[in-house]
Amino acid sequence: MFGITHAPEIDRPGLVWFNTPKPVSLAELRGRIVILDFWTYCCINCMQVLPTLSRIEQTYGEEVAVIGIHSPKFPAERKAANLAHAIARYGIRHPVAHDPAMTLWEDYAVRAWPTLVFLSPDGYVIGQMAGEPNPDALVQGLGDMVRQFRAQGELSPGALPLAPPVVTSGSLRFPGKIKPCPAAEGKALWAVADAGHHQIALFDDAGAEIARYGSGEAGFADGPAAEASFRTPQGLACDDAAIWVADTGNHALRRIDRRNGQVSTVAGLGRRGPPLRLPEPGAGAALASPWDVEELVGSLYFANAGSHQIGCLDLATGTIRPVAGTGGEDIVDGPAEHALLAQPSGLAKTADGRGLYFVDAESSSVRLLALEPRPKITTLVGQGLFAFGHENGPFDQALLQHPLGLAVLDGSILVADSYNGLVRRLDLASRRVADLAMGECGDRLCLPATEPAGLAVASPARILMSDTNNHRIVEIDLSAGRYATWAS
Repeated sequence: MFGITHAPEIDRPGLVWFNTPKPVSLAELRGRIVILDFWTYCCINCMQVLPTLSRIEQTYGEEVAVIGIHSPKFPAERKAANLAHAIARYGIRHPVAHDPAMTLWEDYAVRAWPTLVFLSPDGYVIGQMAGEPNPDALVQGLGDMVRQFRAQGELSPGALPLAPPVVTSGSLRFPGKIKPCPAAEGKALWAVADAGHHQIALFDDAGAEIARYGSGEAGFADGPAAEASFRTPQGLACDDAAIWVADTGNHALRRIDRRNGQVSTVAGLGRRGPPLRLPEPGAGAALASPWDVEELVGSLYFANAGSHQIGCLDLATGTIRPVAGTGGEDIVDGPAEHALLAQPSGLAKTADGRGLYFVDAESSSVRLLALEPRPKITTLVGQGLFAFGHENGPFDQALLQHPLGLAVLDGSILVADSYNGLVRRLDLASRRVADLAMGECGDRLCLPATEPAGLAVASPARILMSDTNNHRIVEIDLSAGRYATWAS
């Protein structure tokens, strides 16, 4: 097929295009090496390819064109408006074609997310690569292709007209997790992962901002609060001395000293790492898109979403070790070291402090990591990588859709059922799932929740929810039967 097959046309009737004023055809791409990136925005491996594609665009400029072909897995991803949010959230600047019917996926014989398809300057398919490529090898290989086609006189570089998304204003942008922070005199404080601003924000109980950490520019630098930098942080945990940060885009765990605001790195190298295998010093450990953290019994547990594992940082020794998951992606229970996970994205301590509940986003599941007497994984809700939807009822029949966060409340688990735009309640006694009624809107921003990513319990009747795509935190008052914007 490769090298002898004309590439199928990508400008198809009915496709919605982003980041470009008009659809892009193969004729317009002639004279450039083209990379078609077949992706879906839920996929952590797809997200981890984006920095490499950006590097290629910066390195080879107008000689190589990257075109995203969005081929959705979940029903929520078929909505163009949701894709627009994802493009803005991930900072994608190249043209993207939204193909909800997956027509191009079929025509190009793609079978996995992500897949890169390479086209020659004269419009032929010359290669295909499924999965995450080695960044350095891919950039080097593209360089060889550029030199070859340039020597053959086949390159005629040119800039594509682009129309990137407008950056929204406001104090929050695509917030991730919200977690409680201990405070003096019983005053409640709340930390928010302000992912879109690459910062951590601290709020009082009334929703007033009182501190902010990070320069606001994406980067990987330690130092004072205003000079340090993060990259799309998603998860948090707080104790009396520190705010612990899952610095997702930097593949790192960071520590914010609550006394002086100093930011330091405790694990991670700023680049995507392989699956966790053996205990090793955190300073030299390479992580993979950590998405959330929880402190428990002198250790910091983290959801290593990019390698489908849960890891642990011993706060006394600084040692990182794997706890659950082999690195393979699926939903298989049993001894934690042999279990299979699928993009763990939210953690919450059990009421007895002996384990962690977590959500596996790609298998749309809620699972339990029991730590005693020996770590073991049990699935509460979830049936498989392609079993998802919106179904209430018994645990073994209920369906979620790409959940991202959770919190424990009075014998139940609250779940940020992200792609359903709902909070779901898992009653541990009856083993049934139901929607949590948010009640009536209490302010002018009467918007339905859009891909909520985090939950926190302020009291038995008061819940805080990160309404991610609406760039706000919502307060849900269960006793009054109402919800309102708490911070935005």
